[in-house]
Amino acid sequence: MSEPILIVENLKKYYILRGSLLQVLGLRPPIYVRAVDGISFTVNRGEIFCLAGESGCGKTTTGKVIVRLLEPTSGKMLYKPSPDARRVLEKYGYKQEYVDLAMEYPKEVDKALRREIQMVFQDPFGSLNPRMKIKDILEEPLLIHNIGRDPTERLEHVMKALEEVKLTPPQEFIDRYPHMLSGGQRQRVAIARALILRPSLIVADEPVSMLDVSIRAEILQLMLEIRKTRNISYVFITHDLAIAANICDRIAVMYLGKIVEMGETAKVVDNPLHPYTRALMQAVPEPDPRNRLKLRKLDIKGEVPSAINIPPGCRFHPRCPFAMDVCRREEPPLVEVEPGHYVACWLYAKK
Repeated sequence: MSEPILIVENLKKYYILRGSLLQVLGLRPPIYVRAVDGISFTVNRGEIFCLAGESGCGKTTTGKVIVRLLEPTSGKMLYKPSPDARRVLEKYGYKQEYVDLAMEYPKEVDKALRREIQMVFQDPFGSLNPRMKIKDILEEPLLIHNIGRDPTERLEHVMKALEEVKLTPPQEFIDRYPHMLSGGQRQRVAIARALILRPSLIVADEPVSMLDVSIRAEILQLMLEIRKTRNISYVFITHDLAIAANICDRIAVMYLGKIVEMGETAKVVDNPLHPYTRALMQAVPEPDPRNRLKLRKLDIKGEVPSAINIPPGCRFHPRCPFAMDVCRREEPPLVEVEPGHYVACWLYAKK
């Protein structure tokens, strides 16, 4: 089994809402938006780990916390650095095997760790500077991290990155602006920007949701090829379980900031146990009308509750057709119902 490259333990991210004058003066407790509320998972080296769920469940916030665009409220993110980053860490006295990304580090150490973990955003047009040419977009991270002795060497890195994401010949793309590219080409540039620093972990936030269906398969195949050649790990964020089933090794289904089901992709997709996961699977379109889902149609009603006023007990109980009294009182633990398959539901947990 591959070694863990990232171990997330009880990760939380809360946002404080600005309230009344009494709350500002401390006479009333503050109100929090619990975007991520105590999740734990492990990403192995060379693995594609999926965070799936509806919009607003906290999966994108989790990704931004991992790449340190947001500071966590509490919890640990233990990361195993590469040999290059380890040399910088040891220079400052950090000799442990795993470092906690939730901690503050000296500037040089922080820079080395940020180089290790990169992110591909959902909207390539919004994540690329429209005033910069493709060459300048890809060269910018090289300048920040002092890679390349001169412009000629940095240009070689840019050319190789474009070739790796199948934008060939690269000479035709380096002098273009983002608006001169198609959506698929822009996303390839975004992937190239993430790869150019040779990271060990990439957080891909809905990387194909903004693309045409005809282009999605090409981008997903590209990511699989890069995983194979570089042994890169992915945290793949998506709301589409059909995509997750085809690309991910393991899936964690999130609902209102919590993981409600987690396991190997085949187990979660072929035998979804949590009612929410079953509802998500039934929402996947079936191209062949002769292939009907084996699961009974679930009567899931209503919208996702607000992350400000989270229901007591099981967070899914207001929408669950199997809700019991214990579901309204106590939050179910995440238990292992079969080897490698975890579910947070009172239908499987011991009361």
